[in-house]
Amino acid sequence: ARILRRRGYKTDAVDRPEAAIARLEDAKRRYSLAIFDLDLGGGAEEGLELLRRAREIRPELPLLVLTGKGTVDLAVRALKIGAEDFLEKDIYIEDTLGASLHRVERLVEVVGKSRRLEKENADLRRTAAFVREIQHLKYRPIGESPAFLDVLERAGRLASIPRPVLILGERGSGKELVAAAIHYAGDRRGKPFIKVNCAAFSGTLLESEMFGHEKGAFTGANQRRLGRFELADGGTLLLDEIGNMSAEFQEKVLRVIEYQEFERVGGQKPVRVDVRVIAATNSDLKKRIEEGTFRADLYDRLSFEVLRVPPLRERPEDIPLLATHFADRFAAEVKLRPRTFSKAAMAGLCGYRWPGNVRELKNLCRRLALLAGSARIGVDDLPKTILAPGGGRVETTLAGVERDAVVHALEEHHWNQSAAARALGVPRHVLLYRMKKHQIRRPERP
Repeated sequence: ARILRRRGYKTDAVDRPEAAIARLEDAKRRYSLAIFDLDLGGGAEEGLELLRRAREIRPELPLLVLTGKGTVDLAVRALKIGAEDFLEKDIYIEDTLGASLHRVERLVEVVGKSRRLEKENADLRRTAAFVREIQHLKYRPIGESPAFLDVLERAGRLASIPRPVLILGERGSGKELVAAAIHYAGDRRGKPFIKVNCAAFSGTLLESEMFGHEKGAFTGANQRRLGRFELADGGTLLLDEIGNMSAEFQEKVLRVIEYQEFERVGGQKPVRVDVRVIAATNSDLKKRIEEGTFRADLYDRLSFEVLRVPPLRERPEDIPLLATHFADRFAAEVKLRPRTFSKAAMAGLCGYRWPGNVRELKNLCRRLALLAGSARIGVDDLPKTILAPGGGRVETTLAGVERDAVVHALEEHHWNQSAAARALGVPRHVLLYRMKKHQIRRPERP
């Protein structure tokens, strides 16, 4: 301790193992190095036990041990427990420690840096694993209709094939979800999944967004910026709404896809990348090719495989699964009771044609989960546009479904109106109104 103080170190010296443990357990005390004499107290075994306890209490703290002359085996055991280094004690220990202090100082510096890097790497691994899990959950496909399962099955076959894929489908139908399914099912799943909406940027901005720019490339370019292609290196880049690209920019994208090489805006040095491109659009690209607004060679390059995501009206059997999932998930997010749908309400959802597809259903279910008067979402909670699209064409069908649902609930509960109302998720007076509307009466007993 005296030698260390002369060197400018603050020291905290104790002469009993229990005192050392007490110091280490005190979170307010900060140490850069702990030096243990393995012969302190009850001998070598107790010294090794003290070392174990110290490593458990302060796993990040560098440990240096003092051992008797010729006790190499003891030193090896100490190193296995977790000590960073050891010094042999002899009558010249003060001189030895003084002469070796530069090594000790270097040890503290190196071990401290190593501990920080280990912690940072562990934090990064946990964060990356967490992000991948969240991303996987975010993009988890939901559906059991044959049309949708066929798309997922084809997407799975393409997952590890490093070729472009073109995904077609109406707005809100789930094109991004299918692209994510391809990425996370393949051998690039641990790499970036980067998305860019080509319709959100003008020509100049889109080029900078895609390829990045060098410092001073244009007014306001105060530093180098990496583009989406560079950020996606090793992973997947989703070019959403690719049909909105200008003809000039289509040529540049074609070259990057073909040669995996580009130059940043204002740059002169080629940048090489390894990016798997997936493109998505709700446009009729073949019609756009005939009109001369989309390049045929870019279409050919993108269409190694073309997937068409079916609109929601072509997969009605998935509506109950999706609606329940969206309502439950939103209720959990805002800490509400789990939501369920009455049979009549679900029939209303299934009878609607969903021009906005899954995105429209998701937004509606979130509103219903928040605004419904009870945990059970009834048909009266649905907006009129859902119940009577196309001038009431579906309402006629829904009326029959609603009547069947009311009769079924009454029969299931032996015509107990209160119990039937609870099963349908509506107040009793609403049930009475529906019974009157549909002229439902309890059958007379024979």
